[in-house]
Amino acid sequence: MTGNPSLRCAVFWFWALAGISCVAPRPAADLFWAAYDEGNPDSMDHAAWQAILDGYLRTEDPSGIHRFDYAALLANAADRERLVSYLAYLQERDPRRYSRGEQMAYWINLYNALTIEIVLGSYPVESIRHIHEGIVPLAGPWDDVHARVAGQELTLNDIEHGVLRALWRDPRIHYAVNCASLGCPNLASRAFTAENLEALLEAGARMYINHPRGVEVRDESDAVVSSLYDWFREDFGETEADVVAHLLRYAEPELAVELEGFDGELSYAYDWRLNAPR
Repeated sequence: MTGNPSLRCAVFWFWALAGISCVAPRPAADLFWAAYDEGNPDSMDHAAWQAILDGYLRTEDPSGIHRFDYAALLANAADRERLVSYLAYLQERDPRRYSRGEQMAYWINLYNALTIEIVLGSYPVESIRHIHEGIVPLAGPWDDVHARVAGQELTLNDIEHGVLRALWRDPRIHYAVNCASLGCPNLASRAFTAENLEALLEAGARMYINHPRGVEVRDESDAVVSSLYDWFREDFGETEADVVAHLLRYAEPELAVELEGFDGELSYAYDWRLNAPR
């Protein structure tokens, strides 16, 4: 499909949520955001986001899934305002004036902080899919406008697909942006910066792929992987063999042996329940 990236994503998510398999096309880059300035040594301040993560992200759950304590954050007026102020700070910046590394960290942090803010606005809720401004059931908030940067209104889909996926073309983006769901890659416990970007992207990929919600090989002909590898197949390669090759890049030795011996078709699953503490 061509046209508005947000509209393309809305159509894609409609079919995906209806249970119909499809592959999301890689969107054309929104060239408005393509400018950068490697000569600018300035960095953005993500300390407020780090404080929120330190205070409310629970990383010790036995499931291995990071959970976010939305209820506790809602109960703390000062930290609630800290999150709101951080989002305002980000939206006052023009990322095009910064280096590419600063930009990528900016967009990932903005996406993740916005997602938390969106959930807080409707909490308690069983799934982020129940939060939306339209009439389509389970459409989620991804095509609702939730930010304004450099004079441009933005949705979560604009940020992920029109900017991050389109401009960086790095499959590890899927391990960095968090959709507030149990099936999603973990929300990182550290705010992204230009300095830690590569390390966090690599760690996120390794953590997800070596967890059963990312990959579970049951036997040589039966393997269940995250629906991310179906929805965004183009980012991981053209075929299932390409997906397996991507998984092998990050698989720990035991999983690598299982994947190398796998000789079947992949099946896909995703858990949309909210990533709140149990």
